[in-house]
Amino acid sequence: MTGLTVALTVILVLLVIVPLAFFVYLYFYDARQAQHAVLRNYPVLGKVRYILEKIGPEMRQYLFDHDTEGKPFSRTDYQHVVLPAKYQTSMISFGSKRDFDKEGYFIRNAMFPKQREEIRVDNTELIATKKYVIDEDDLFKRKERLVDAKVKPWLLTEEDAVTIGPNCRHPFTVRGLIGMSGMSYGALGNRAITALSAGLGMAGGTWMNTGEGGLSPYHLKGGVDLILQIGPGLFGVRTKDGRFDFEELKKKAEIPQVKAIELKLAQGAKARGGHLEGSKVTPEIAEIRKLEPWKTADSPNRFREFHDIPSMFDFISKIRDVSGLPVGIKMVVGNEADVESLAAYMKSTGEGLDFITVDGAEGGTGATYQELADGVGLPVKPAVMILHKALLRHGVRDRVKIIASGKLFTPDRIAVILGMGADLVNIARAFMMTVGCIMAQRCHTNTCPVGVATTDPKLQKALVVEEKQYRVLNYLLTLREGLFTIAAAAGLASPTEFNEKHVAYQDDKGRIYTLDQLYVTLRATS
Repeated sequence: MTGLTVALTVILVLLVIVPLAFFVYLYFYDARQAQHAVLRNYPVLGKVRYILEKIGPEMRQYLFDHDTEGKPFSRTDYQHVVLPAKYQTSMISFGSKRDFDKEGYFIRNAMFPKQREEIRVDNTELIATKKYVIDEDDLFKRKERLVDAKVKPWLLTEEDAVTIGPNCRHPFTVRGLIGMSGMSYGALGNRAITALSAGLGMAGGTWMNTGEGGLSPYHLKGGVDLILQIGPGLFGVRTKDGRFDFEELKKKAEIPQVKAIELKLAQGAKARGGHLEGSKVTPEIAEIRKLEPWKTADSPNRFREFHDIPSMFDFISKIRDVSGLPVGIKMVVGNEADVESLAAYMKSTGEGLDFITVDGAEGGTGATYQELADGVGLPVKPAVMILHKALLRHGVRDRVKIIASGKLFTPDRIAVILGMGADLVNIARAFMMTVGCIMAQRCHTNTCPVGVATTDPKLQKALVVEEKQYRVLNYLLTLREGLFTIAAAAGLASPTEFNEKHVAYQDDKGRIYTLDQLYVTLRATS
């Protein structure tokens, strides 16, 4: 037997006999197992079924769902984030993919819009960024390159700047209406947090919420202003036995980048305490959160330090006194009575909050129960209107800023929520997309395939901070520019001028309502 014959025989065994033997083994194994009924009767076809079931989400996302279908974000939604982040533009042609026969909100345009030179905006200092330029794009070849660029910051003027807690020892003033919602180090990896911090820091005029996981060195890296979020688990400001540590709070409040403090009562996707899998609790994260390494961390459903509005306000007053910073809450609006009680107490006592973050039920999270994400809490639009109107009725609206969050990832969505009463807007998942998120929905498993929502060092290698930081920057600046563009179309010199008269609602029969008319309906059904 020649050497060639031996080699061919070995190849035949490896390519045919071994796989055949393996499939025969699987056939008899599956036919005898007790867990899956379909495999007992149809070992081969049943295996194909499970393979198709496994790859189904990806097949639907990329091949079968229409551009405007897909949840929680459609392909079009995803492109609204990724394209501005890469190319620093939101330009399209031919027409919108929106179904204008469906119910929805619209911005009322003015007959005589503002000219560009009539807009109140600060674009005096350009920002250095990097963006992609496409050189060639056809069916078989795509060539693009990263180029240096100087871009406008689209900052609010000083007269339009928004100040949170003007009566605090250290008020917080922002020159942009859009910031990053709470995303903890631990829920996201250190590279994702670093890229977000760097991109937001370059943009200026914005803020980054730390999330309830506490303040990490990666939040601080980019020099961006920070809102320190504290959840019921008190991560980062707790003693070893789990009590609130005011000394630790004071230390963190003295960090120049920390501009405000937010108590997280609830989150839209989970009206409960937070959850972090033990596989994500590295020794570093455990040290930041004051926890045990590799042990799953669950927060209580609410703060143990207070149980009603008066005790909550007492606690907030103490935090404000110790820190000197504006203090607010993050809440999910469940019913009008709760909001009325909050506004009434502010009126009767003269005490209050410096800001309220309203998180809609459509918001995202790293880990929650499906029943909470699908069925608990009001969406952000009615929630903001209910809160805004309650504060107005009790004469305390001017004392508190409203920050809205919940899928507000395009300029038109932001304009609508500003018209409904919000002062500022938080964004989370869209910023995740700018640093590489592909919506794999594995955030709670520590197996994020693109290195965003994972603390696994091997998976995090996929995320290149030096490139993704510019995508964060480009996306935010494109949002700001788009918001000024919409304001000009509505006849406004600044997006801070949006109010309820600039928003219209069309129902499924084509009837148009003002927000006042719509709010009457909301009150009747709430």
